[in-house]
Amino acid sequence: MNNSKKTVLITGCSSGIGLASAKMLLSKGWTVFATARTQPDLEKLEDMGFISIPLELKISESIRQAVKTTLEKTGGYLSALVNNSGYGQSGAVEDLSRSALQDQFEANVFGLVELANCLIPVFRKQGYGRIVNVSSIAGRIALPFHGAYSASKFAVEAITDALRIELKGSGIYVSLIEPGPITSGFRKNALENFERTIEIKNSRHEEIYERKITSQKTASPENIHSRFMLPPEAAAKKIVHALESKKPKIRYLVTLPAYIGALLKRFTPDSVMDRIMTPKGIKKA
Repeated sequence: MNNSKKTVLITGCSSGIGLASAKMLLSKGWTVFATARTQPDLEKLEDMGFISIPLELKISESIRQAVKTTLEKTGGYLSALVNNSGYGQSGAVEDLSRSALQDQFEANVFGLVELANCLIPVFRKQGYGRIVNVSSIAGRIALPFHGAYSASKFAVEAITDALRIELKGSGIYVSLIEPGPITSGFRKNALENFERTIEIKNSRHEEIYERKITSQKTASPENIHSRFMLPPEAAAKKIVHALESKKPKIRYLVTLPAYIGALLKRFTPDSVMDRIMTPKGIKKA
């Protein structure tokens, strides 16, 4: 592939994996179209040397406009799409409102699929393209009190598997990135969203919620969980491989907990997994 045509559209570039991937690809000669939702983030991305594109994945018109703007700037060509944007909806399943669950899928699944579908005809016409969907180890293991997020990532896994097979022989390669804990603003944003959408005081799980909130707000960099975290660049390296390798992998696990989780899911009986995953404080009916 000619360096002048190494073009990629990356969603969710305001921070974390999206921003790290954008920086890494830019340093390797790619022209990076980096999306964000807010004007300050878009301006920041422009200052860093990216071509910033406004995008709200919950809105179809925003998706279509982002694709239109990108293709106008490239002359109708695009090498790759990295579907990274998304957020985590926390809360017990019984505490989820329909709107909270719907918003989770709008951002993490429906928008991802619609954006990919807008670009697949372009990839087919040029006979080449890469699609990298950022999932999570939560897309293999359902996490208690994160059922909505896990469900959205299970859906991403299924959609990606189906798409990969359907596109076989087209020249379009499809890969999944499955991170475990990554140092980013993801947990902070998830906590803010949780406190906004879940009626904590009216839940039978109030005690667990309060404990988790306190733990997250008072956590220090030295806590044991952070020892297993990796910086977003660890996931970015896998994304670069998926985009540049002649034979990209189907799945890329990131972080030790992700590898351990994948092994447990494969070889551990469901009843044992249930015991492993059950947090302290679950009240019997």
